[in-house]
Amino acid sequence: MEYLFTERAHLVCPNMCFGIAASLGKAFDKERIEESVARLAEAHPFLRARLGYEKESNSYFYDVKEQAQVQVIFAGELGDESEKTFESEDGRGTAAVGDVIASPKIIEEFEKLTAHDWNLFSEGLLKIAVWKAGDRTVLLFIFHHLLADGRGALGLVQEFADFYADGIEPKAAPEHLITKEDLPANSKLSFISQALVNHANRQWKKEKHQLSYKEYHSFADKFLQEDCVDHSLVVVSSEKLADLHAQCKAHKVSINDYLLAKMFTEEKADSIVMACDLRKQLECYNPGALGNYATAFSVKLKQGMSTDSTGIFSLAQKVHNQIQKKLNSPKELYLVLQCYASLEPGLLDAAMISSRGAFDSKAAKFIGTSFFNYDKAKGYSITNLGKIESKNIESAFFIPPASPAIKKTQGVLTVNGVMRICTSQRK
Repeated sequence: MEYLFTERAHLVCPNMCFGIAASLGKAFDKERIEESVARLAEAHPFLRARLGYEKESNSYFYDVKEQAQVQVIFAGELGDESEKTFESEDGRGTAAVGDVIASPKIIEEFEKLTAHDWNLFSEGLLKIAVWKAGDRTVLLFIFHHLLADGRGALGLVQEFADFYADGIEPKAAPEHLITKEDLPANSKLSFISQALVNHANRQWKKEKHQLSYKEYHSFADKFLQEDCVDHSLVVVSSEKLADLHAQCKAHKVSINDYLLAKMFTEEKADSIVMACDLRKQLECYNPGALGNYATAFSVKLKQGMSTDSTGIFSLAQKVHNQIQKKLNSPKELYLVLQCYASLEPGLLDAAMISSRGAFDSKAAKFIGTSFFNYDKAKGYSITNLGKIESKNIESAFFIPPASPAIKKTQGVLTVNGVMRICTSQRK
């Protein structure tokens, strides 16, 4: 049995679903799809899980069943997308012949399947929509954040593609989620942050509140129906990406540094949240495991710092330097996870809903607004899943989760030399 720890914050926060769309160079085969899902579920217990709850300890856990809890939706056919246009880095462009991943039906399906809050006591943590597309198969994997972070999700999609196309068996991956003991000793909260958390915890206990999942689920379902999030896709061709990579290398910055600098410039933002993979730092991670092994931190620009587009690489160098400092500072890198670890579980549950005035708790409202900025969608973020080369995944893109604290977020994924950036933005 695995109890929710870092995942618990994702349980009680709307819009914690994200997607990975992938085009496979193999013809549609319904029985093979169902077999592939079953094999994945045998290797990964969280694909067989729903949500469980222990009232005595106020603990949520992954309630693993014998059978897969994945919902597979056969969504029909995708036509020839060769005449479709997409937004490119250079303006409007024409999709390559057979670029079925450009179909608007994919994002439409994502929006349809995430328009309501998933009741995790009665349904699983993954939904897969499948289309026949000529001699190809297109899939949209929609993950609840309780199942995986972005890197883990991408690994699962690769496992599916390799079994579906080549019969490569998924490898069993024991789950060992992050616990408080897994966080480095030198990453504990600062004196001031810990004092504020302790004060909120004491106030929460005095209030004697408890948010039920039923109350949260009712709130989240209404929130999603009223929350308007647009999704758009930008394609960076292999030629454009190679040129960009050369420029970044010359300026000693990464593509990710450049993307953050570009967002700072375009949005005139003073802070951008970026996700960071912790798999290499955490001994508890077993290769191929699901769950969450990621954190996030803010990259900030001082007021008055130039965001002139002509100096974007100079700005990228400043971003790069700040990121390196964050990565080398355990207190900065593990800040969010340490907050989760230090808060009373029930208080963490109520933070988002209280920040929007739908649950009466001064302690939870303070944490939701001052620590996590859930009260207004005004933040910016980028999650870059990196780049992969795959013979079975022809093309893919990543639809990032649109946290209620975020006004605009970008999901970045590069497959076989082509980068696709999907933006989730509130109206």
